[in-house]
Amino acid sequence: MSLALGIDTSNYTTSVSAFDGEKMIFRKKLLPVKEGEKGIRQSDAVFHHTVQLPELLSDLCSEIGTNISAVGVSVKPSNQEGSYMPCFLTGIAVAKSISSAFKIPLYEFSHQDGHIAAALYSCGRTDLINQKFLAFHISGGTSQGLLVTPSGDRFKTELLCDSLDLKAGQAVDRVGLMLGLKFPCGAELEKLALKSDNNYNNIKVFHKGAYFSLSGVENKCKQMIDHREKPCDIALYCIKYIESAISQTCTSLLERYGNLPVVFSGGVMSNSTIRKDFEKKFGAFFAEPAFSSDNACGIAYLAYTMFEKEKNK
Repeated sequence: MSLALGIDTSNYTTSVSAFDGEKMIFRKKLLPVKEGEKGIRQSDAVFHHTVQLPELLSDLCSEIGTNISAVGVSVKPSNQEGSYMPCFLTGIAVAKSISSAFKIPLYEFSHQDGHIAAALYSCGRTDLINQKFLAFHISGGTSQGLLVTPSGDRFKTELLCDSLDLKAGQAVDRVGLMLGLKFPCGAELEKLALKSDNNYNNIKVFHKGAYFSLSGVENKCKQMIDHREKPCDIALYCIKYIESAISQTCTSLLERYGNLPVVFSGGVMSNSTIRKDFEKKFGAFFAEPAFSSDNACGIAYLAYTMFEKEKNK
């Protein structure tokens, strides 16, 4: 039986995964961010990945053994030209070393490829790899909508929309920190928002074509804090603002490209409020919460499918 190893060293998470065609096993660990800070420097991210990756690989291999058929790794944030972040260098170095030492194939993907594949795997819709669909990758570093078309076992993506300023995850974290929550703030902000009795269903968000602006939510939430509004209402407003921006964009893209399947991935899309509303409105598919935030599962899945395809030629 073939076994593919996946490695992902993103901006906030070190992650490794193994997939044998049936069972997916993964380990991941957040990078430490100093209390009160809004993010992490790339030099610090590379250092922490260098420390954490061997530990996670050792733990994973104690369960799966070392009979690995192929290794996949994320090498850049997205498939757009010029996409680059130093934090991925750690994963690349380790993946190349494993490939060389074990004399096994190495497959390179974007971090965004991994998110899309993890979402399709976790919601049981890997069949969409062979179809055209819309994919939204909404996280701390990306808030993009993509047209995905079949291209063998890889994704061919066309960028359709993006945030004009703040990314959705950045907006969540900035508002969360203003409310005294711990970074990264997504999970705590959601818990707080669920205590609100408001709905905020008619928020107007600035759009330029399919592109949208999220900077307004930070300013509005600061005003709400200054006016001593309830923290739970502020948290909900932030979430509904982001939801409104993406909803308006998704609606316009479906009008332009037809009734395509819609897939959401990225840490922000693990929010239960947004998921419930978008499943109802768009019939959208979501990664399960464990597969929403950064992980190597999609990379392992893609590496496995590439290896099997080449093996069976």
